[in-house]
Amino acid sequence: MTQDELKTLVGRAALEHVPQGSIIGVGTGSTVNRFIDALPGIASRIVGAVSSSEASTERLRALGIRVLDAAAVERIPVYIDGADEIDARGCMIKGGGAALTREKIVADLAERFVCIADESKRVDVLGRYPLPVEVVPMAAGQVGRRFAAAYGGQARLREGVRTDNGQAILDVHGLRIDDPLAMETEVNQWPGVVTVGIFARNRASLCLLGTAHGVLTLRY
Repeated sequence: MTQDELKTLVGRAALEHVPQGSIIGVGTGSTVNRFIDALPGIASRIVGAVSSSEASTERLRALGIRVLDAAAVERIPVYIDGADEIDARGCMIKGGGAALTREKIVADLAERFVCIADESKRVDVLGRYPLPVEVVPMAAGQVGRRFAAAYGGQARLREGVRTDNGQAILDVHGLRIDDPLAMETEVNQWPGVVTVGIFARNRASLCLLGTAHGVLTLRY
């Protein structure tokens, strides 16, 4: 199967994890787009959605799905999103689509995080994929230097990119993230960091992994 076919496979498989009469959390990215495209088939089961990006919001509304403001929702049963990497504990690197802060906000509302990904995203240790960090632009250089000093990482500004929050993205290369929760906790405290793209506190409850043999369900 091609990578696109695997994305379609897991996007459709995620429909089984949408409870009847629910408000669902919807992430961002090419794999999630396959899930969104499949939602009209179960539209009667969905009260509405909380979206993690303007792009996903537009896509949902174009399909006639009601999008609610996250500030007006106390809890949601499930958040469905992709990942740039996922390890054996369900910890993830996210932010390749520059939506990491809103993704983390919606994930924090959810009782369960269902990750949908193709098998290329599964790793033993996080860090092969550059770590996205949303930063206030004036702090970009300072945060980059701190990554170099603390972790030996090389931070590069993602040129021409601004998040939906109007902030910049640093991509940090050369990391080995053996303790995702510890790094997430530390980096989130650095001045100028809006959020780091490590999802350890809000790790996946399960992952629907697209493989050449079908969808593999991994529970954490």
